Amino acid sequence: MPESILRVAINTPLMQLFDYLPPVDDASTRRGQRIVVPFGRTRRVGVICDVRASSEIPRDKLRRAINIVDDAPLFDENMMSLLEWAASYYRHPPGEVFSAALPGTLRKGAPAKIVGETRWRLTPDGRGVDPETIARRAKVQARLLDLLQASSDGLGQEGLSGAGATWRNALRALEQKALVERYTDNPESMARVTGTGVDAPPVPTDEQRSAIDSITTATAFDAFLLEGVTGSGKTEVYLRSIQRQLEAGRQSLVIVPEIGLTPQLVERFTRRLDTVVAVMHSGLNDTERLHAWCNARDGTAGVVIGTRSAVFVPLQHPGLIVIDEEHDSSLKQQEGFRYSARDLAVWRARQLDIPIVLGSATPSLESVDNANAQRYRHLSLPRRAGAARPPDIRLIDLRHQPIKDGLTEPLREAMARHLQADGQVLVYLNRRGFAPSLLCTACGELVECRRCDARMVLHQGRARLVCHHCGAERPVPEACDACGAAELLPVGQGTERLESALSELFPGQKIVRIDRDTTRRRGEIGRKLEQVRSGDARILLGTQMLTKGHDFPNVTLVCIIDADQGLFGTDFRASERLAQSFVQVSGRAGRGDRPGEVYIQTLFPEHPLLTKLISEGYASFAEAAMIERQQARWPPFAYLALLRAEATSRATMFDFLAAASEQARMIQDDEAISGITMLGPAPAPMERRSGRFRGQLLVHANSRGELQKFLRPWRAALDSLPASRRARWSVDVDPVELF
Repeated sequence: MPESILRVAINTPLMQLFDYLPPVDDASTRRGQRIVVPFGRTRRVGVICDVRASSEIPRDKLRRAINIVDDAPLFDENMMSLLEWAASYYRHPPGEVFSAALPGTLRKGAPAKIVGETRWRLTPDGRGVDPETIARRAKVQARLLDLLQASSDGLGQEGLSGAGATWRNALRALEQKALVERYTDNPESMARVTGTGVDAPPVPTDEQRSAIDSITTATAFDAFLLEGVTGSGKTEVYLRSIQRQLEAGRQSLVIVPEIGLTPQLVERFTRRLDTVVAVMHSGLNDTERLHAWCNARDGTAGVVIGTRSAVFVPLQHPGLIVIDEEHDSSLKQQEGFRYSARDLAVWRARQLDIPIVLGSATPSLESVDNANAQRYRHLSLPRRAGAARPPDIRLIDLRHQPIKDGLTEPLREAMARHLQADGQVLVYLNRRGFAPSLLCTACGELVECRRCDARMVLHQGRARLVCHHCGAERPVPEACDACGAAELLPVGQGTERLESALSELFPGQKIVRIDRDTTRRRGEIGRKLEQVRSGDARILLGTQMLTKGHDFPNVTLVCIIDADQGLFGTDFRASERLAQSFVQVSGRAGRGDRPGEVYIQTLFPEHPLLTKLISEGYASFAEAAMIERQQARWPPFAYLALLRAEATSRATMFDFLAAASEQARMIQDDEAISGITMLGPAPAPMERRSGRFRGQLLVHANSRGELQKFLRPWRAALDSLPASRRARWSVDVDPVELF
């Protein structure tokens, strides 16, 4: 009897599986196992997707696999089906899809079991050393001591690598001086927390009780859209629904859009639930992610909380999936395998035949449409929990108010009033850095990035100009590159500049700034949020990171500094995103028993989006936006795929897109595919980025079926185009960003 043929998914950009003969010494091969195979001149770890009797390639041309990694399949049949469906739907190479579903160590062939991690900590002698005393002669050693002194639990390789390229040599020197010691941590403590269940649950409102009853009585697949105004207690609904699953011996998966939401949610869950909570997000190292993955897979963790990649976490006893802030665009992967964690979670819940809850104060129009069509069951929490009331919202017309350092006088007075009344103030400006532009007042030239069609942003604390698109940096010039004048003026406001202004305005108040610049270090966002919740910080300043699900019960005033960003965006989703961010950040005010206020500075106080949001609320805005979308035939009343391309030459980029457009026309003619419209080729809104020219071609379809029918042959044809080898390109199905 001839040997079986193994079809293997290997992490390559090729849209295919690879055929191999089984290993010589191991005939026990099954679908879902990892396997080591020769690939070119290297060895790769792949996943067996099929075992069959024949191959299109002659047997004598097939190479033999080296060895099987797993005794039992690493992926069960449900997960295999999910990943295969995702590769097909998103038209993405299957090997990259399978790779995305695994922690890094498992991609490399490590055993799927929990092991301890080598870490380093200060010895008693090391704790008594001032890093500054050795900084002159051993800078990297000093930085390592700094890092270790800031971490009571010690650090692993990932945490120490930030000290510099020679950190390993410096660490060995510190070990020889007996200032640092290595140890193996307790593997049971990694990426998991054991819940205590010490907090007693509050009495639910009637609306909460109705939502909880609907979710907990679902015994099979059912999708619930939980729409609740900010402060209405959506998390309480999650907790009680999860508690019922735990009582039945089942696990729950909770997906959040941002790492920043994880610490607060984990703390709340562990104080309410008597179970192990596993945590998964990109801020963990590979070992920690593996531990969380194993705890979920073997059923140790009753709850798994993670960001979008957690949608692939295996569950021994699945019972419920929750998507928090389901509207958030962060749930869509924007690079590589461009999947939507929300949409895949719904598919997975249907496959597992379990309920799923999608929660938001500002649901996406796609989810609103699903609820209107009764594909989702709509659950509503229209009132804030307890004595909390909706905040009063006031517009400040910038056309009639003098402004200093980005702040008008009415806003300054409101801040002083709330601080004097022992309230906390949240200041929202979705622009980091000191100033978005550096202007030469002599010739009018703005300092631009040399690699992007964008201006350099001034970061004054670092004395650097930074491009927020490609990451390029340069020192702040002393004179204008164009005319040589030394009259360079920072123009506009960023969070760094606003922090400086607030410090001068309220010198006795502690300010916490939360943006990407201040939260780069691991655990920093959790530490800053704790300063706010403890009351130590009275003014909270930040970007969009602050709009997503945080609970600040003592914040009584929210200030939106620049409401006009996004009012006139070109993307058809711009108004939806702006409405969501306004409602989300406004909802941070008055969450406790104290009344809240929201002040919004704008040049366009009569703008219909603002007036509708303030006078009628998000639901009314969504209803009007749905009518506009239907009339314009945009999602959710149409379906999109976006072909993006970039090259070092503008002509090369457009040559590929033109060839792709011609190929699309031929496929439509040959296969009689209707309902497809091609928009473009066109340059991207920011055409040059990181030194490469970018363009796009938008596919518009009347139905999901028509779109998939077209994409199947078109995606295959793109690989064969000669021009495709001279440009980088990708296909994004259901894109959320049209740029």
